[in-house]
Amino acid sequence: MALNPLLPKELTLEVVTPEGLLLREQVDEVIAPGDEGYFGVLPGHTPFLSTLGLGEITYRRGAEKGHLTCFWGFAEVLPDRVNLLAEIGERAEEIDAGRAELARTRAVERMKTITDEAGYTEAHLAYIRAVTRLAVARKRRS
Repeated sequence: MALNPLLPKELTLEVVTPEGLLLREQVDEVIAPGDEGYFGVLPGHTPFLSTLGLGEITYRRGAEKGHLTCFWGFAEVLPDRVNLLAEIGERAEEIDAGRAELARTRAVERMKTITDEAGYTEAHLAYIRAVTRLAVARKRRS
């Protein structure tokens, strides 16, 4: 099957947080945490908008992969670019794994002792953020 010569060959990935530009890179693939589950994007993807949930952004150029955290926000997907506006986003090398492990332990203890649903939801979100940070911190650029 021949590739369509009119389709883009790569994507421009931009990840922006309230602190500024986190990443701008030419990539072959992006996987991001949508609010309803993860979605993948390759060059030539149909345009769409989505809200972002909590999780890990993975991007690939050739065999090299990069990983970022992503906590809430919005995604704009175009055939030749992916724009992610994240409320919180971090590079793997910027994450303090010891601090994230401590946050995970505190969240687990809070979930064990909380009796009201609102408090549990907050503790559970803290747990998800900590576990995501730990997972991303362990995945240095490969």
